[in-house]
Amino acid sequence: MPVVELEGVARTFTSGDAAVRALHGISLQVGRGELVVLMGASGSGKTTLLSLVGGLDRADAGAVRVLGEDLGRLPERQLARRRLTTVGFVFQELNLLPELTLEENVSLPLEGAGVPRAAARTAARQALAEVGLDGTARRYPDEISGGQQQRVAIARAVVGDRRLVLADEPTGSLDSATGAEIMMLLRRLCDAGATVLLSTHNPANAAFADRIVHLKDGALVRIEQPPAPARREGAQ
Repeated sequence: MPVVELEGVARTFTSGDAAVRALHGISLQVGRGELVVLMGASGSGKTTLLSLVGGLDRADAGAVRVLGEDLGRLPERQLARRRLTTVGFVFQELNLLPELTLEENVSLPLEGAGVPRAAARTAARQALAEVGLDGTARRYPDEISGGQQQRVAIARAVVGDRRLVLADEPTGSLDSATGAEIMMLLRRLCDAGATVLLSTHNPANAAFADRIVHLKDGALVRIEQPPAPARREGAQ
């Protein structure tokens, strides 16, 4: 069963008297362990697609299925719970709370889903260790580098049983070396069984992907697979 399945998905927004077609006729499947990169110019529909898969928005037509469940048929309360328990988000702005420790930031989705605090904090420390930040649980976001903050955001996205990660331009504000480290981390997570759907403007990130989905004006124009040697090199 695909982790993500889009079938004839369309989304239109209204701006004044004008209708803006953000997505139309999108069909795509993403399997377990895949890292799929969305590429396209600004306005091509990348962020809208991620929002639909994450249950932050609803399609006007077609079906969006995550782990076999049609998100369009779920009431808002169930969608909100899925966002806490099933899907992890990595936003370009990171959205880390500066007044909370790294451990507290990472544990937020679990605590919001009703996991007891002690268990949530233990899971948070494990997630921080998974992204190479063991021993940093009691530090604060302003005490670490931008690349480390991005790792914290990824830890928050995968904490607990959530193995689908949606990342919107996760390397956009990072230098090339730190961006490559983040992409290698996401690649390793996929190799361990996670699924990542990621938007980017950076062609260098494509070397880490299993597939590259090209969007233009809301349409899927082509799908390509990077050469295997480049993918293996990126995964090292």
